[in-house]
Amino acid sequence: MEADRLGRTHRLELGDQTLREWDATVVAVDPEVPGIVLDRSAFYPGGGGQPPDHGVLLWGGVQTRVTGARTGDDLWVIVAEGDPLPPVGTRVRGAIEDERRTALMRTHSGLHLLSGVVFRDFGALVTGGNMEPLEARMDFNLPAVPEGFRDAVTAACAAEVAADRAITTTMLPRQQAFADYPDLIRTATNLLPPDLELVRIVDIAGLDTQADAGTHVASTAQIGGLEIVKMESKGKGFRRLRVRITDSGGRRG
Repeated sequence: MEADRLGRTHRLELGDQTLREWDATVVAVDPEVPGIVLDRSAFYPGGGGQPPDHGVLLWGGVQTRVTGARTGDDLWVIVAEGDPLPPVGTRVRGAIEDERRTALMRTHSGLHLLSGVVFRDFGALVTGGNMEPLEARMDFNLPAVPEGFRDAVTAACAAEVAADRAITTTMLPRQQAFADYPDLIRTATNLLPPDLELVRIVDIAGLDTQADAGTHVASTAQIGGLEIVKMESKGKGFRRLRVRITDSGGRRG
């Protein structure tokens, strides 16, 4: 299987995370889902704590709302209940809800920045996480909270945003990925499927390198500000940080 394909779908978002509109052809329809399979799609299906995209399909003067996407043997684009399904062979125009996707990209990159800072400065690994547009939580295996931890992490994240570090993605064979990046897995449990041959790597230059399939902004400055809203204890040795992404902190373009 090619790295940028899932079943019958060419996954456009893996190569261009800025893409918001594209043309495609319907190759399968299932009213029970309800959903369709496209030959080309930029709808992110969700994963790694990042929710799937929303958007629309335009075809023959009709608008069909997209409420998500999911993976299996194919990538199924999920259609709003009651909306018309374009027949197989129909040419459609796909469009992603830009504000939501961009917010999720900023949030996801912000979590990578946060985990990079906490790993670098305190040696803690991620044990869980989840996100919605511009807000998220991340859990760490931190046995004790050092004095001044919250302020130190906040200041370090702000400094990394101001540094405007480039965020890039690459695909590498599994063996090479782990040879080149021994600390590639920043979670306490390795969540990569054992049969995954190609690993997608998200790199924040000079700070953090992780295996990840999500969508990201192009630099830390585009994240904006990262505010730690709350710290919680989730049992012995586990801490949860709830964060909010703001428009302060050097965001560009």
